[in-house]
Amino acid sequence: MPTISAVVSHALLTCTSEIFGVMGNGNAHFLDAAVRTDFRFTAVRHESAAVTAADAYYRITGKPAIATTTYGAGFTNAVTPLAEAAAAQIPMILVTGDQPTSGARPWDVDQDAINTAVGAKTFTIDARTPKATTLAAVAHALRERMPVVISLPYDIVADRAPEEAELTLADFATEPEYPQASPELLIQAATALSSAKRPLILYGRGARLSDAAMAITALADKLGALSSSTVLATGLLGSRHGDLGITGGFSSAETAALIHEADTVLVLGAKLNQFTTRFGDLFNTGAQVIQVDLGNAATNPRVDAFISADATAVATALESMVAPVSANASWLEQVADRLAKINDHESGEVTAPDGLLDPRSVAATLNTILPKRRLVVQDGGHFIGWGPMYWDIPGPHALNLVGTAYQSIGMGIASAVGAGAAARADETVVLAAGDGGFLMGLADLESVVRSVASGIIVVYNDAGYGAEIHQYGSIGLHEKPMLIPEVDFAAVARGLGGQSTKVRTLEDLDELRAWVARGAKGVFLVDCRISPQVRAPYMEEVLEANRRAALARG
Repeated sequence: MPTISAVVSHALLTCTSEIFGVMGNGNAHFLDAAVRTDFRFTAVRHESAAVTAADAYYRITGKPAIATTTYGAGFTNAVTPLAEAAAAQIPMILVTGDQPTSGARPWDVDQDAINTAVGAKTFTIDARTPKATTLAAVAHALRERMPVVISLPYDIVADRAPEEAELTLADFATEPEYPQASPELLIQAATALSSAKRPLILYGRGARLSDAAMAITALADKLGALSSSTVLATGLLGSRHGDLGITGGFSSAETAALIHEADTVLVLGAKLNQFTTRFGDLFNTGAQVIQVDLGNAATNPRVDAFISADATAVATALESMVAPVSANASWLEQVADRLAKINDHESGEVTAPDGLLDPRSVAATLNTILPKRRLVVQDGGHFIGWGPMYWDIPGPHALNLVGTAYQSIGMGIASAVGAGAAARADETVVLAAGDGGFLMGLADLESVVRSVASGIIVVYNDAGYGAEIHQYGSIGLHEKPMLIPEVDFAAVARGLGGQSTKVRTLEDLDELRAWVARGAKGVFLVDCRISPQVRAPYMEEVLEANRRAALARG
């Protein structure tokens, strides 16, 4: 008879083949069963990396993955990325050891309460229905788009499993019941779009998850509308003529200007957070904003009408309801000459006044070197806009920012581990990170070097926490806590088996160029010593919003 751990493992294998984790007392029997089957197990060096890697794997592939930790300290090490997965609505599975059924030991904590607090749901395995509970957990994660935690009580993990009925995921899975759009609201939206002189369709991650690209394109083309994405849906419409690219703090000045001129905006599957809306300045005051999302209410006070429904369903319905625009009246045609400027970003100088590299010139040069088939993952920090602004992104799966939903840094390296498992044979994983976040996750640089077949790591090394320097140092707070002694990340990478170069001039990137030309095999880290004096445009927006808030407070 198989053990309870083996039954849990085999049930999960029917749903996914990827596990990321760290072995400990609480999950040793589970991992023993998993590695004896067809699971691909990627060992990481810190429990937080296990959850982050599983999170990144889902964002790229749309398929769930498993993270696993032991109980107690192993579990609590994973709480921050679990909160990120919950905030970002990522259906991943954390299999963790837990206290025995007899009660808590001195090193146990109330893991169920912690899961609830961060927005994850617990499924505790018992001695009677381990298979059914496991499949129910996966079905819940996929249906509700949330992380679930499968808890294994320590005293039953090696017990013999009971006989259970033949079950599959299909026995627990149900199609999500999306709300149906109100006919009255659809008519209101169709009327507004048909009468608009300058219509815009803004789409986000919800549209990507709904596979709405074709429906959005058909609607936008019929209206002669411009279109634009949030950063989480970059490239969803491919090379559609009239698509402006990323909306918000990472957009070009021309893109921002065009969006501000729109008189009617249809928002499909985007939350309209402060960064997307440029802290309230994205739309002009006279624009009518119609938001479509699966939630129950608008997510921004700027919304004039809210439709609770699926993005694809609404876009398809509206395409049959709106009046087609004549070619000479199309806003798209009226601004054709301006569309050539939507990718124009400030190129910067080679070096800043302090003699260190301008990160804009570094990013622009890297775009000419990085393989075209790239899978970009990013950490959080001041540098975060340089990739979306200056790098070509080959599709919506190819730009992933794990950590932004929970405003965390330090998840970039682990994201690269998940991306390495998700990457196709001809794709190169590209990680962009700042020195602060990179140091936070440094233990798993070894995991990247070991597990990623083709990877490039770009460290924007400004010897400090750049976001804090610009946001708080600029208003007079003492910068000492914001500074980091310059670290030789190139040497660290070589010590862990990677290849690397220290970049102090743009010519130093020639080593990376030659490595790419040789086939880009293995992992190459470029330690770019950049100036802390160059401030990102989105940070200027943050500072301006802070100034306005301070004035409002008096």
